[in-house]
Amino acid sequence: MAAPTGAALIAKTLQKLEVKVVFGLVGIPVVQIAEEAIALGIRFIAFRNEQAASYAATAYGYLTGRPGVCLVVGGPGVLHAMAGIGNASANAFPLLLLAGSSETHLVTKGAFQEMDAISLLTPHVKIAIRPSLDSIPQSITTAYRTSWYGRGGPTFVDFPADVIQGEGEETSTHVVPIAPKAASDPAKIQLISDLIKSAKAPLVIVGKGAAYAQAETAIRKLMDQTGVPFLPTPMGKGVLPDSHPSNTASARSAALKGADVVLVLGARLNWILHYGEEPKWNPAAKIIQVDISAEELGHNNGDPSLGVIGDINVVTTQLLSSLSGWKYNPSSPFIKTLKASEAKNEANASKAAKVDKIPMTYARTFAIIKDTLHKLSPPEDGGIVYVSEGANTMDISRSIFPVHHPRLRLDAGTHATMGVGLGYAIAAHCAYNLPSPEAKSGPSTAHKKIVCLEGDSAFGFSLAEVETMARYGMDILIFVINNSGVYHGDSEDSDAWLEMQKQTIAGSSKGGLRSSSLGWEVGYEKIAEMCGGKGYLVSTPEELARATEEGFKARVPVVVNVIIESGKAQKLEFAWQNTGKKLKRKEAKL
Repeated sequence: MAAPTGAALIAKTLQKLEVKVVFGLVGIPVVQIAEEAIALGIRFIAFRNEQAASYAATAYGYLTGRPGVCLVVGGPGVLHAMAGIGNASANAFPLLLLAGSSETHLVTKGAFQEMDAISLLTPHVKIAIRPSLDSIPQSITTAYRTSWYGRGGPTFVDFPADVIQGEGEETSTHVVPIAPKAASDPAKIQLISDLIKSAKAPLVIVGKGAAYAQAETAIRKLMDQTGVPFLPTPMGKGVLPDSHPSNTASARSAALKGADVVLVLGARLNWILHYGEEPKWNPAAKIIQVDISAEELGHNNGDPSLGVIGDINVVTTQLLSSLSGWKYNPSSPFIKTLKASEAKNEANASKAAKVDKIPMTYARTFAIIKDTLHKLSPPEDGGIVYVSEGANTMDISRSIFPVHHPRLRLDAGTHATMGVGLGYAIAAHCAYNLPSPEAKSGPSTAHKKIVCLEGDSAFGFSLAEVETMARYGMDILIFVINNSGVYHGDSEDSDAWLEMQKQTIAGSSKGGLRSSSLGWEVGYEKIAEMCGGKGYLVSTPEELARATEEGFKARVPVVVNVIIESGKAQKLEFAWQNTGKKLKRKEAKL
């Protein structure tokens, strides 16, 4: 019997680690690894660009709670996949990146796609390894475990061509168990419980770390038992249902400004939470961070003396016990303030959703999509996964589409990365809809519809992946919110836009297209049609409702190209970055 090749040993190790799906883009020499993996029953999802493949692997890691795996060629393939490395690191998602490289005896000679990927990636990953034939199982296992244990993040294994093509001996591979889960010091739990009980305006913030930790059962018990108001971060939505009576998402500003004790579960005090600082936050608030990473405690305005290092599931269960028998006063002034703010904001949102004009507004567009989808799949069923990217598209849609179960909403995340959308959608389809799915959410294991809400600029980053969806029979529904620009377009009138285009082509410094302008009402729906899917061009509420229903029921990829107002007179800004008046720099905490 012939000795196994390095490629076969790599595939066999992945199989023993219970890897079910690998995302990537092959070429020489890694194509041998992909073929060996396929022969062992591992699914290989071949992308059109390594960047999108690496994004898909990061999302798969988040959704399943185990490292996503990405396979690319060396040199330029690694450079493209570095986008996923950065995304995984910023979001604390577990990612194992595998790549090929030139033969070891040709290093420094200008070999095919030669690049020192180990030196390049070492500063950006938790571990980077270049194994020999003999150390393939150990190296992959170490990288897999390192990616997964502690705070999730990216790891990298580089396989020279002679290692992939050489012959070695099969050795044992140890299955990597779920990481041990740490609890908190009981005295610290008692201190936190006493703070929460004594607070006039307590608040719990639920982040995507809580969703990744699959801590929804414990957190739901805690919130139901205590009645403390909670605020989900954009990807923390669904850990508790958006319909929960304690949800303060509609009164976000009032909640942050008024809270005096804040328990942060699986979220970081970064730009998404305004660093935990005024003017958005109450400057006197006591902030209690629960995080698996000690380095996060005390970051920005967090109080390290109150921070807890531990698993969210375990720590929440400890708090549940410590707070037994106590419930926050539902008639407190803080609750009344939140309810008043909610009523005002929800009335404004309802009014905006009813503005009936052509071209349609963002709010009207999303209201029609939401109402149609809810008739087909009520939120409580957990039958839809939302993927959203694009500044206005993501920001506005976040509060319009309710989510009742965890890990059913993906967006640009901590890095605000544009281009993740279609890769994330493919990952979600694989995580929830392949046979024996590795991800779970909601009461049913039935097929979930993946719905993408894409700004036209964001869609452009990875639109070729519609072909990937069609090739693998993925019935993903994509809405391209088309205002002909980044943030905003330049004109509501085609003749005016064409005149601006002429000025730009002529090199005029005035009267031309802005740097944020895109093509006028580009026919994005044709992307789906040319790949075997369905495309719809819509500009009225009636057309949008019909396309939404037909697209939901379709069994092929669908692109609905929605023409909306350009917003040409509006200021270019991203709402999350509107932090108000800049404060004087405070002294650093010692």
